[in-house]
Amino acid sequence: MDWLSDRTKGQNRAVVCFYFDFAARKEQTATSILGSLLKQVISGMERVPEDISRGLQEQKRAVSGRKLQLGDIVKMLQLITSSQRTFMIIDALDECTPVQRFRLFDSLKEILEKSSDARIFVTGRPHIRAEIERCLAGRVRSVSVCPPKDDIIRFLRVRLGEDETPDAMDEELEAEILEKIPRSIPEMCVVVMMLRIQSYFTG
Repeated sequence: MDWLSDRTKGQNRAVVCFYFDFAARKEQTATSILGSLLKQVISGMERVPEDISRGLQEQKRAVSGRKLQLGDIVKMLQLITSSQRTFMIIDALDECTPVQRFRLFDSLKEILEKSSDARIFVTGRPHIRAEIERCLAGRVRSVSVCPPKDDIIRFLRVRLGEDETPDAMDEELEAEILEKIPRSIPEMCVVVMMLRIQSYFTG
């Protein structure tokens, strides 16, 4: 995200991000995810479009301060991304519940259909690749990213060296960790999905 932000600095472009947390997956709904992205986009705008400003004010005046509904958020994102190139990064999508993933895919499809300037990066473990490609057919390019085995071992050695209970670790257990975890990494490779990949930065 930092690299992308630096690349688009000084241009009429927004870069926003949402990271899934397994511990909070029940609270991370399609509505809260896209609502977070919308909030980030708006906070970075010098001037909020009148239609969106009016819609937000109407929500504040609603009974009990009714929160924006998913449909409202999608329409606002469509409006913004139709006039401003917007990069939306959704990280660790595999941690999202299946029901919410389906709703999120549906909403992303709506945004892409109406917003030629929307660009979306999605990352997740390989088992959701087919699901994303099925739900967003024709709009996806995927790339598998796996760290080199030496980097994994180097990382594990550093973390093991930081263990606050060294007595719980013996040489045999350490050797087993350094052998088995790197071997399982290919099954955990991250899949990067890029929606509307053509001319990603300029087109």
